[in-house]
Amino acid sequence: MAPSGRIPRVPRVPGGDDTAGGRPGREPQQPSRERPAPPASPGAAHDAGRPPSSARVTVRSGPKVTLLGSAEPDPSVGDSDAGAPPADAAPAHDGPAPRKRPRPALSELSALAGLRRTQDPARPPDGSADVLAFPESPRRRRRRRLLLAAAIAAALVAGLFAVLLFTPLVAVRSITVQGTHLLTVQQVEGALAPVRGRPLATVGTDEVGRLLGQFVQVKSVRARAVPPETLVVEVVERVPVALVKQGQKLLVVDGDGVVLGEARDTSQYAVPVIDGSAMPMGQAVFKAVTAVLAALPSDVLAQLATASAQSPDSVQLKLADGRSVVWGNADDRELKAKVLAALMKASTTPQKGQSPVQVFDVSTPRHPVTR
Repeated sequence: MAPSGRIPRVPRVPGGDDTAGGRPGREPQQPSRERPAPPASPGAAHDAGRPPSSARVTVRSGPKVTLLGSAEPDPSVGDSDAGAPPADAAPAHDGPAPRKRPRPALSELSALAGLRRTQDPARPPDGSADVLAFPESPRRRRRRRLLLAAAIAAALVAGLFAVLLFTPLVAVRSITVQGTHLLTVQQVEGALAPVRGRPLATVGTDEVGRLLGQFVQVKSVRARAVPPETLVVEVVERVPVALVKQGQKLLVVDGDGVVLGEARDTSQYAVPVIDGSAMPMGQAVFKAVTAVLAALPSDVLAQLATASAQSPDSVQLKLADGRSVVWGNADDRELKAKVLAALMKASTTPQKGQSPVQVFDVSTPRHPVTR
């Protein structure tokens, strides 16, 4: 019977002489997993002239599969018969086809996007390893970069706050005081001694105002830090507007009637004098007079000698040169102050034939009168 045209393909592996069978062969590589190959049918023809008695299958980590012939020769067949098949050989039958790796469907490609197959690092690169990888999308790459930049920025800000709040590198070592007239710089610096040595960022306006609240002369404060070690304190003091004569004392008061201290004499402050016996402090008449004086410009206030009132609606001012001002009540104080300043400036150069002005009546500021 003629042999069949289809025979199992068992590739020959070229190499040195097989020490066991005396025929060419290559020392098989160490397999990571072995399984027996399907047996060939009796009498099947071999491309080397001899049917293999057994076969080994070596499967490595990659997709490559190598079939190697048996290293042991068939004792029933001599070397002289290597080229001819036996006479009574039966027709060759097709053995089971080698198993093939199925190709992935298109729907499975997305699941394989992150899969990477690499070869054994101990083996030299021979191109037998397959690498399957998909490029990362630009949107995902930008998102990762943004997250990394945000994390770095947050770490830097946290470190900066830690340095400013918990380390003595930027502590208060010098204090600069501005805006003091009634108080001395030494008084303010002495009151702010508790903040020295503390982190500069922890000292604010509220704490500075609390420490300077012991001084009645201070109306408001503002603190600002100048790194690395300076605290600047801007003090807004109360403005003296009158000297209240009580017996032998001269009390300095501001526009709210707050006593700021005592004066040595009337020349210490360029403000008018109020008779405290006629207008007791704290009464409505006294508050009306001090409110009027607080609205006057400093140059006009410096020309006044006294201030008096019989009621809150009849405030009168006396200038040092003997002229008087009829003010009226405390309403429209800012407008009356501007009108009075303009009238006093105009009276310095009287027109020819007019007598000097002795009275300025601004009780009705939109219709002032001079006489």
